Amino acid sequence: MPFKHTTTASILLILLSTSFVSALNITVYQANVAFAPLPLPYSHADSDGDDIIALFQNLGRNTVWKSIANISFEGDTFEPEGIVRLGPDRYIVSAGQWTEPTVPYNATINGTDRSTGAGFSHLIVFDGEGSRIADATITRRGDIEYHNGGIDFDGKYLWGTIAQYRPNSTAYVYKARPETLEPEPILHYNDHLGGVVHDVQTDRITALNWGSRNASTWDLDDINDEYRASSTSEYTEPPEKIVRNPSHFIDYQDCKFLGHSKHYQNRPVMLCGGIAAIGSGDDAFYLGGIALVDVTTMLPLGEVPIALRSALGIPLTVNPIEASVENGKLRLYLLPDQNHSTLYIMEAQ
Repeated sequence: MPFKHTTTASILLILLSTSFVSALNITVYQANVAFAPLPLPYSHADSDGDDIIALFQNLGRNTVWKSIANISFEGDTFEPEGIVRLGPDRYIVSAGQWTEPTVPYNATINGTDRSTGAGFSHLIVFDGEGSRIADATITRRGDIEYHNGGIDFDGKYLWGTIAQYRPNSTAYVYKARPETLEPEPILHYNDHLGGVVHDVQTDRITALNWGSRNASTWDLDDINDEYRASSTSEYTEPPEKIVRNPSHFIDYQDCKFLGHSKHYQNRPVMLCGGIAAIGSGDDAFYLGGIALVDVTTMLPLGEVPIALRSALGIPLTVNPIEASVENGKLRLYLLPDQNHSTLYIMEAQ
């Protein structure tokens, strides 16, 4: 049956009775409206992943992208970091609210280059018209780890990361049911983590660090069950492997697991979007793009630059990215702007 939405206080009382005391605090904007459709849609790996990969082969520098819709998302979206599309009438956005900026050290102190800053992580639910359904704050005031990264959906859970907002720091991976948005910490790691994907077939998660320069992979069967029910105060055992990203095309910000692809000899493949700064300061040029990436090796299987900008001049691929196949054509769902965001739905012609 659909998740019953009550007041924030009632939801918190339910959560406090569980073994893991969550930081979840939900503001509901549409009463008696489910956060997610039931039944949940299939993941890309179990539905259109191979079709997305096949259509990606037709893309190039000269691809014409047709605007299908520009949907204004209601309310403050803070800094959107990732997006999951649960069918045509539901979007879940991971976002970061910054209440105190980080300050550069102009040196490296304890392995990093800036102060911690402060803020909150959010999961925000919108309907297909951009109306806000709910806003879940999933970190506490004063948490040093408050930067929400990209998110993935495996057909049952959302997968995300919450990290310090600085490189060479700390982070944890969480999963959350779309029906409740309650985050469950899975592992804690001694590095910044951003985008993450879950390979259901092998039950492994792969997370990207600052700038997506490294990919760390854990076998979930190896994660201690005792840890899952505890706080994130202790670090989880090291990943089973760390792979260096050989591509410097773009820094991947948000990724979606597409499955073990027939097109690529059963390799596990993810679709990633992001940007790269070419140059520095006022002379920097920001290149946007998308890529198909072998999750195991981080080898790029296909890379396509995208020069499109939002109405505010922001590269469309700067952070959140989703995809679907509609009437045999590839569509991208992009949410580049901060605070007052527009969802750009673009179709490859």
